[in-house]
Order: sequence, then C-alpha cells, then structure tokens
Amino acid sequence: MSSHNRPVQSADVDAVSVPSSVQVTHGLVYARRDTGELLFDLYHPAVDHPVPVIIWLHGGGWFTGDRTLSPDLSQIVAQSGYAVASIDYRLSGQALFPAQLHDVRAAVRFLRSNAHTYGLDPQGICLWGASAGGHLALLVGLTGPVRQLPGEDEPGETRVAAVAASYPPIDLLDIVDQAAERLPGTDPLSSPEARLIGGHPAQHPRASKYASPLNWITPLAPPIQLSHGLADPLVPYHQSVRMHEALAAAGTASELYLVDEYKHGFLNPAGRLDVALSAVMDDGRLVDEQTPPAWYYDAEHSDEQGQRTTFSFAHVTDFFQRHLAQ
Repeated sequence: MSSHNRPVQSADVDAVSVPSSVQVTHGLVYARRDTGELLFDLYHPAVDHPVPVIIWLHGGGWFTGDRTLSPDLSQIVAQSGYAVASIDYRLSGQALFPAQLHDVRAAVRFLRSNAHTYGLDPQGICLWGASAGGHLALLVGLTGPVRQLPGEDEPGETRVAAVAASYPPIDLLDIVDQAAERLPGTDPLSSPEARLIGGHPAQHPRASKYASPLNWITPLAPPIQLSHGLADPLVPYHQSVRMHEALAAAGTASELYLVDEYKHGFLNPAGRLDVALSAVMDDGRLVDEQTPPAWYYDAEHSDEQGQRTTFSFAHVTDFFQRHLAQ
C-alpha cells in the first residue's frame, strides 16, 4: 500500500452488505488539489493476481454527488471478477471545467502507475459513468490519445480499454437550448451545464465545444457503450443517439441501448436523488426491475431499426469483458 494513502480500517466497511469474495478499502488518495485531497474507494475481488479495474464516475450535474452515489459496486465486482475504483472529482462549485476532466485523467494515470500496489492490470482500465459521470467518462476515453491537455500538471498515459456511459450529456449547448421545452420555467444560467463552464454555453462557445464529447470523436476512440432512457426529460435520449451515430460514422466500436419508459438516474441507488427533481428521476429502478425492455443498436446498423432486447447491469459488465478479452 502506498504510504501517501490512508485506507479506512476494515472495521469501517459494511461487512453485512459486501460479499466475502470482495475486499473494500475506503478513502484512498489519488491526487491533491487546492480544494483538498481527491479520494477513491477500491472494491477488489479476493484474489492474489492482477485484475482489470473499472473506474466509476458518479452523476449529479457536476455540482453535487460523490463517489458513494453508485450502484452496488461490490456486487459488480463479485459478478465480474474485476476491481472497481469509485472516485471523487472536483465539483463545479469548487472549480470550473476542465478541472473535472483533468481529475479523472489523473485517476487513470494514478491507477496505471500504481497498478502493482493495488493488484490491478495496468492495461485493463475501463471507465463507467452516469449522467455527468458518463459525460466525463466519454471525454476521458476520447482524449486518451492526448498525453497532456492544456492546464494539466504533467503528461502521462490516459488511454482506456473501454467506456460505458449512461444518459450522458454530449452537446452542452443543445441541452441548454432545449431545456425550456422539456422543463418550462428553468433558468438557463442556473443549468448544470452553465455552472460547469461558468455561463450560458452560447456565451462561452469555446468552453462549450471543449466540454462536449461530440466534438472529440476520432477513429482512435475506445469501444463505447451508451444506455439511455427513452423518457429522460433531463438529458434527452437523442443525445446518446447522436453520439452513437457519430461514433459509428467514425468507424469506432459503439453500441446503444434505449430503455423503454425509463427516465434519468436509473443506475443510482434508491433514495439518493442526484438532483432535487424526483418527478424526472428513476433512482433504483434498474435494481428493482433488473431486465427492462430496450432497443439495441450496434455500429454496423446504427441507421437501421434497432433490435428488441433488454438492458441490465450484466450488459455493462459483459461489454467490458468482451473488449478486455480482445
């Protein structure tokens, strides 16, 4: 264990809810900022050989939430055999974009350079995020070929093996422009997107473009899975459709699940809304229903009618397993 990390003792871990096949260490440090330490919790299968790791990125509109806002990550580890690192990143009230992008890229670098310490496969790093976390997962995956972005402290390898993003914003200006139609009475200047970049995206076109994953697509993109609820009023599902179609046009591996009647936040645990709008959230629904009906599209048939299927947590872990095996 690295001396600069301070793990919480095992007595602090909820042994009742964590399977015996999973080891959990809370409160590890992956970076330090002026705002304080950036922490992660590591969920690791009880094995003595290196395993791939999925970095979980929480939602919350970039202005709220933390690394505990997640699905049951211990169950993900138990079922997949992979480790999961759930990380904090600076929120928009602490620092404007691209601070959040820099933080997640720093986490990728940290886990890769310290893979031996934590029993991880340095070539088996994946990203998985929801909402704002899905947005950051996409950005980090797409900027992976760039060793150092403007404003980053130091260069380093940030490529990842695969990315899964649920209900992610991919075009900030488009979301804010259409918000009045979806949610009458909302103030564009108080939108999460405006908070992220410091003003209305139309008034900050460079920052808005920089922060929109749609503008970062190249043939070097890693395999990407998108999932989105067809009834999502916060981030309309056409955001993921546009992303999938653009990835397919670039010749990259992409797949899309559109889940029938689902709203926002369906990966979240029940009882923890990441925004104070319960009418538009589906927290806990995927856990309750497990395999809701969905439409599926792949890169080869992105412009055709989708296939009828279901969506579940297993579809996410299966996606990672397919691409890590290549």
